[in-house]
Amino acid sequence: MADSRLLNLLSLLQTPREWPGGELAERLGVSRRTVRRDVERLRDLGYPVEATMGAAGGYRLVAGTAMPPLLLDDEEAVAITVGLSTAARHPVQGIEEASVRALAKLEQVLPARLRHRVRSLGGATVPMPALEGPQVDPGRLTALAVAAAGKERVRFAYRANDGATSRRLVDPHRLVVAGRRWYLLGHDLDRDDWRIFRIDRIDELRPTGARIVPRELPAGGAAAYVADQLYSLASTYEAVVTLHAPITEPIRALGEVTPIGERVCRLRMHADTLDWLAFRLTAIGCEFEVHEPPELTEHLRELAARLTRAATGTPAPSDSPPA
Repeated sequence: MADSRLLNLLSLLQTPREWPGGELAERLGVSRRTVRRDVERLRDLGYPVEATMGAAGGYRLVAGTAMPPLLLDDEEAVAITVGLSTAARHPVQGIEEASVRALAKLEQVLPARLRHRVRSLGGATVPMPALEGPQVDPGRLTALAVAAAGKERVRFAYRANDGATSRRLVDPHRLVVAGRRWYLLGHDLDRDDWRIFRIDRIDELRPTGARIVPRELPAGGAAAYVADQLYSLASTYEAVVTLHAPITEPIRALGEVTPIGERVCRLRMHADTLDWLAFRLTAIGCEFEVHEPPELTEHLRELAARLTRAATGTPAPSDSPPA
């Protein structure tokens, strides 16, 4: 029982914030004296738990002179940090947010000598550009994740779609992955409203030290709110297509699927560009008919003509014949 409580205490302390002793005692269902005793046990095990005195004081896990006993040596710690940074920069479906949360926890307790090695490795490495979507700095993702988890207000410069730059004071709430982009959902203090920000357009990020006043989202959840905002703000295409293929999980992941026959189904999907719709449909690898929108039909016709010319070596219509 005591070991289980100790693991629960460690899990709470790994959240990047300061925990008042009374709140820890309430979460764990024990007395403050027991919390103090358990904190001493964690220190004896090598975890750098710092305590501050006063009414606003509490406990928090800080970076120590050595890695806590996580069954990781220095090389493994560096490898995991670099791997999480890579996963955050080039997200793999299903692990994006987990990568950022884990990276924030690991960097919080990473010793200075290992942090220097990670930064040196990152500075000497040039990653191949991603095939899709804008590049996002993992350090910025981590800083925003730490601020959101620790309920700390941030200030940053933001570049809008038209290129105009503004200064923002924001209470960060959640990081959301939508399609090929990362977004920050937060409450804009100057505009007194919820806003979504593309993280690749955020610069000069600075934590302010001010704590966030909890607010209730005007939606069922962060992902639902961001999806609604993106559909209302961005020009999107809705495609309705008949696929001559049985329903599979990859097809379900594309949108709303309705069975028509044993090997035929109707797919309704959304995307922000015709190119993306055409790519996803042709990547399925089956015959299909487009019912909506007419722009997609015309786009596929033009794409088919270009592919045919490329396969047969036919010059493009605008090319002049050789002299």
